[in-house]
Amino acid sequence: MTDDRPWYAVYTKSRHEKMLADLLNEKHIEAYVPLRRVLRQWSDRKKLVDEPLIRSYCFVRPLPNEYYEVLNTQGAVRYIWFSGKPAPIPNKQIDILKVITGADVEVDAIDGGLYKGAIVQVNAGPLAGLIGELISVGGKKRVLIKIDHLDQALTVSISPLLLEPYIASKL
Repeated sequence: MTDDRPWYAVYTKSRHEKMLADLLNEKHIEAYVPLRRVLRQWSDRKKLVDEPLIRSYCFVRPLPNEYYEVLNTQGAVRYIWFSGKPAPIPNKQIDILKVITGADVEVDAIDGGLYKGAIVQVNAGPLAGLIGELISVGGKKRVLIKIDHLDQALTVSISPLLLEPYIASKL
């Protein structure tokens, strides 16, 4: 018999992903944080560490009576909502994450709407309203945007968090 309950994404406090998953699993609430192994260097040593693949998120599969227990656990902020209710994540997608993170491959996560070739719009700051094609994401603060009709690519020091996929308004 398979468990058909969906998974849900819970937004966590900064750097609380693994702790939240551990606390929930101790309460017998199924929780999962996809981890990737990275080499970190300090001034005196290098070390392989496991860090969350998707920062500030923990995936949970609670029973209906455990819904609020998840939110009452240290590190949990809120469920991710869509259309007025917590957004379910299909089991298959979590299974795929488990396979990817279990394989010995290098993996990075970027915002789902931020991929090479996507049309993006800056949603805040002095460049708010700027629309262009995303050419590359070069770290946390640098994106390359091609501006329409200029045949120019601008390297902009801006957080990808200030970008959103552009959806042309329907007339």
